[in-house]
Amino acid sequence: MSNQAFILILSGLIGIFSGLAAVILKTAVHFIQHFLTEDFYTEYANFMYILYPLIGISVAYLIGKYVLKDVGGHGIPDVLFNISKNSALIPRIKTYSRVITSALTVGFGGSVGLEAPMVVTGSAIGSNVGLLMHLNAKKRALLIGCGAAGAISAIFGAPIGAVIFAIEVILLEISTSSFIPLLIASVMGSLTSMILMGRESVFKFDLVDSFSASHMPYYLLLGIICGVVSLYFSRMVRKTEHIMEDMGDQWMRLLYGGAFLGFMVFFFPPIYGEGYDTLNLLIEGQTGELLAKSPFFSAFENPLLIVGFLGLIILFKPIASAITIGAGGSGGIFAPSLYVGGILGFLFAYSKNMVDFHISLPLAHFTLVAMCGVMAGVQHSPLSAIFLIAEITGGYELFVPLMFVSAISYTTTTYFQKDSLYKLQLKDQGKQLPESKDQELLDAINISHVIERDLLPIHPDSKLGDLVQLVKVSKRNIFPVVDEEKQLRGIITLDDIREIMFDPEKQNNLLVRQLMHSPPDVLLVTENMQSAMEKFEKSGAWNLPVIENERYIGFVSKSRIFNTYRKRLLRQKHDLG
Repeated sequence: MSNQAFILILSGLIGIFSGLAAVILKTAVHFIQHFLTEDFYTEYANFMYILYPLIGISVAYLIGKYVLKDVGGHGIPDVLFNISKNSALIPRIKTYSRVITSALTVGFGGSVGLEAPMVVTGSAIGSNVGLLMHLNAKKRALLIGCGAAGAISAIFGAPIGAVIFAIEVILLEISTSSFIPLLIASVMGSLTSMILMGRESVFKFDLVDSFSASHMPYYLLLGIICGVVSLYFSRMVRKTEHIMEDMGDQWMRLLYGGAFLGFMVFFFPPIYGEGYDTLNLLIEGQTGELLAKSPFFSAFENPLLIVGFLGLIILFKPIASAITIGAGGSGGIFAPSLYVGGILGFLFAYSKNMVDFHISLPLAHFTLVAMCGVMAGVQHSPLSAIFLIAEITGGYELFVPLMFVSAISYTTTTYFQKDSLYKLQLKDQGKQLPESKDQELLDAINISHVIERDLLPIHPDSKLGDLVQLVKVSKRNIFPVVDEEKQLRGIITLDDIREIMFDPEKQNNLLVRQLMHSPPDVLLVTENMQSAMEKFEKSGAWNLPVIENERYIGFVSKSRIFNTYRKRLLRQKHDLG
């Protein structure tokens, strides 16, 4: 069997297993939510809303920490980091741990989504299958993308959007030959979900209105607002996470975070769980059901009250999501970004129609298009957002406004914030992803692997004559000046002594310390290659000394780095082939 055929078979199997995990997780969450809330009365205050999130997050944290040894936290950022910095190796425990902890977190009302845990699960399946089959890091990364595509496809029933997501968010760059395994994994994930759960989609609706070009000015305004809200979403999530971290003790985070989240859900029940049911109600225009479970607003049907209620949900949802994860729960911000976008789009069209100016706007269209806009802004994945929502709608009726709003939102967000929320969360953890493939290759080169140790050192108290004897046997034209404690005192080049090296008097009288000079810069053995290249560029040098614990180790040359870079580039092309 050829290598390519083998990868295709593995990608299909990974898609099936990822789809199966997605079905198990979705079924478990819906069962828990139905069991906990089926007896709630709409006309009374349901005080269990206050306790459920605290219970769910606490149980998820305890099981994750003491049983599974895998506490929740960020999902997709960790996958990105493992691909970039950990040779595409994801711990085996993650093939099932996040299914358990996120089911408890979201089922009990944690205000996060299931997509990120499923991407982690699918990615872990792909990584460990690749490890089991002794595949290299590049092929393991491809299988990680297959697992992510299979999981997203199974959740949304959107195989094209899932493939685009795997390329745009997870793998970032991919060859044409690697595109086929992603397609197969995505299709198999979608088929697995379809066979086990039927054709039921996350969103249940039929678009009855047609797209009209006269709506485009409103879509332009919506795109700008989506960009601003995306910026608010990202910054509020990070700020809330920092506040949770500053609490220090995990039990304090659990207690205060769970309690605060419980009260938020009590006052605003649509924040409970993923929130897709709320979006379905809005898309279908059933605004009366929106306030049904709220103990304070269920008796009112005032349009202004609905506007205010939805506006507060947009403000609180990012905070609720960050608290859920920061307190110890398991989930992601994929679904919350879609949720906030849907609420925003509905609120935009609903408020405009209340004014009764110009033309009426279709609520379902603007709800769906704004979901695309906020997802594009928060995750910096406009193509994924476009195809995901286009497939969810069952056609391409909204393709033009989806493209337009996602582009405007993405442009607005990136004007103020260069990185996606995933990359910013990694930076907050002190982790840095490479900005490009060139930087990724450079970061893979360890300074200790390119150190040249064949340069002959000389003591600062030696004479010029001693240095001349070294010149006779050395193959290099640089001589590090090192004292008895192995500390670098300076350097001497052949050009420095060329005119005087054959003068007998100076050979006997001149000391090395009188001839040496400081190097243009110094590298640390722990330094990353990106920083090293910046020092080469700034100093203009071709060779720089390397120091470890203030002791001289050797030299690094630009030519050695370029040669190593070229070999890695060729190896990478071979691995992908």
